[in-house]
Amino acid sequence: MFGRTPKPAAGAPLDTGAPAYPAPPAAAPWGHAPFDDPFAPRAPGAPPPDYQAGSVPPAGGPVPPPRRRRLSWRVVKRILFWSFLLFLALVAWLAFTAPLGRALEPLPTPALLITDASGGPIARRGATKLAPVEIADLPAHVPAAFIAIEDRRFRSHLGLDPIGIARAMWRNLSAGSMREGGSTITQQLAKTAFLTSDRTFGRKARELLIAFWLEAWLSKDEILERYLSSIYFGDGTYGIRAASEHYFGHAPEKLTKAEAAMLAGLVKAPSRLAPTKNLKGARARAELVEAAMVRDGALTAAEARRLRAPRIVSKAGALPTGTYFADWVLPQAQAAAGADYGEQRVRTTLDGRLQRLAVRTISNAPLGQAQAALVAMRPDGQVVAMVGGRSYKSSPFNRATQARRQPGSTFKLFAYLAALREGMDPDDPVEDRPITIDGWSPKNNDGRYRGEITLRQAFAASSNVAAVRLAQAVGQGAVVRAARDLGVRSPLNAERASLPLGTSSVTLLEMTSAYASVAAGRWPVRARGLPDVAAERPWYDFTGARSGSFGRNTLAELQDLLWSAANEGTGRAARLSVPTFGKTGTTQDNRDALFIGFAGDLVVGVWVGRDDNGPVKGLTGGGLPARIWRDFTAGALRVDGAGTRRAPPRRAVEQPAAPANAEALDEVVEAAAAVAATVAAEAAPEVADAAGRVREALEEIDAATAPPSSPPAEEDRPGRGRDEVDRERGRGTEERRNGRDEGRGREGG
Repeated sequence: MFGRTPKPAAGAPLDTGAPAYPAPPAAAPWGHAPFDDPFAPRAPGAPPPDYQAGSVPPAGGPVPPPRRRRLSWRVVKRILFWSFLLFLALVAWLAFTAPLGRALEPLPTPALLITDASGGPIARRGATKLAPVEIADLPAHVPAAFIAIEDRRFRSHLGLDPIGIARAMWRNLSAGSMREGGSTITQQLAKTAFLTSDRTFGRKARELLIAFWLEAWLSKDEILERYLSSIYFGDGTYGIRAASEHYFGHAPEKLTKAEAAMLAGLVKAPSRLAPTKNLKGARARAELVEAAMVRDGALTAAEARRLRAPRIVSKAGALPTGTYFADWVLPQAQAAAGADYGEQRVRTTLDGRLQRLAVRTISNAPLGQAQAALVAMRPDGQVVAMVGGRSYKSSPFNRATQARRQPGSTFKLFAYLAALREGMDPDDPVEDRPITIDGWSPKNNDGRYRGEITLRQAFAASSNVAAVRLAQAVGQGAVVRAARDLGVRSPLNAERASLPLGTSSVTLLEMTSAYASVAAGRWPVRARGLPDVAAERPWYDFTGARSGSFGRNTLAELQDLLWSAANEGTGRAARLSVPTFGKTGTTQDNRDALFIGFAGDLVVGVWVGRDDNGPVKGLTGGGLPARIWRDFTAGALRVDGAGTRRAPPRRAVEQPAAPANAEALDEVVEAAAAVAATVAAEAAPEVADAAGRVREALEEIDAATAPPSSPPAEEDRPGRGRDEVDRERGRGTEERRNGRDEGRGREGG
């Protein structure tokens, strides 16, 4: 018994010498298992146990720390301090970088009044902004009207109006939509002068920052002056001076109370409320402004009742905003005008008489579902007429400058120029026989091949095979260089064997400019819509472009070929009583047809085709385009007098003599056609229609009395045998060669 510990009874706790802790319950009140007791002893450095809501630690037990720490006031003060410093830094940065006078600057692209060469207006484009105003010079009711309707607490706030913002929010919530804004005049100035109109939080924050900066650096009158001088009033007018001149015809210093109220009312929705378009809405808004002025004491109720609605002197739509020519010349006009106050008047090269004639000629042409384009220019590139389609209102797409279409055989000019540069002669032979290149076999339009013919005959007959053979002989690269020299800038594929047949897409303006180079005797000729542009170009602009002149023989030979095509070949329908030079062009499946040529002092290009690039039955360059070219050019030479003032050199070979009666009748027909075209362009619609019928009848007479001595195009003479054709061509070639030699002898002597 001694030295032995008594055995504990069953169920009694063991005495281990450790401090006694109450036994945990089978299930802790916070839902943990018994071995998850949060108050059990833990090892040194161990994280504190989770403290569950609703549990109470025993007396003397450890108290767990809170799960989250609240943001201390010291941290809040630091954030506010650094935010304030950042705000001051931004304001200081704006003070040194943002120009205070930006709202007073003229528009970078001012309104342009585009006129023709004689000063007649063509179109008006762009916005107008006149010189700034000064508050001291304006009647007191003018700024009062704007303050009453836009920012009644303008004189007292610091750029932000909390009362106005709260009122606007309440009214918008009551209406269920955005009915009113809370922007002050200073905020509006910040937005219009320095920011965009994007509705984003970032833009609004920048607007507030700039508004505070404006209030800090400018007086209230200076802010108001900048606001009135730059705000938009609709109808393309910026600033109260431009709006006053535009709508009422006088300076803002003479604005009446009713006029000031109407202008102040436009600021909310200038495009919708412009009185030239919505006079009723503008007057209703002006009445609200007058009521606000009465409320603020700027106007008495009796004065408001006596006010009469102002008379609007401006008429909307007096001039079109665009035409085919105006759209094309606009970039040139903007560069010439620069930034300035007011409306800039830019005189162009357009001849109003020729433009009306061109429009009338296209309108009277039997186009069916097809479209047409016409460009007329001087040999130096000054464009005097341009029609980009049948109706600008229906389709402003300019088919003369924007449409890239295949030029067809008009592109052969460059293949023959390359051949002449290599020393060939219009009387040199070329094979008009089938050829195959890498599996491709070009075919002539009529399916006929004439064997060995001269370059002149091949060009006049528009032989596809001969053009391909010439390009292969001189190299496709030489053809591309010739096109580039004459001003073609569209992509050209020198690897394509069909290149000389005009399978690359170009514009009518490019091709007409290239033919102008032949008329001028120098290259390249750049089409331009403003006079004397070369005198204003910097010296370095001339150094990058290659330019030159044709050799004397090359120019005469090239014009020889063009004369043959227009007088003896596929372009006979365009022949005039004055020397006529030109070339036809027809693309595959009759999708495009062109005639480009020159006579007198005019270079004219005509294109006919469909916008969807679909085929047009029976359409050829020697048909409708040639007749349009003749109608316009004949009338233009008669109206303009250019035929007697200047004419390109005649080719060495004289035109084959026609019978006396046929020649006389031809001159009568041409003169009558010119008169008819002139009357059609200038007269009333009824007379114009009658003139058009007369012109069509004259065309039929002209076709019926064509001189038999002029060899027609091959497609016009399908029934003749090859031997007969060759014999006649041989005789004509011998006569031309003799005449050419005589001409060269006179030229050299």
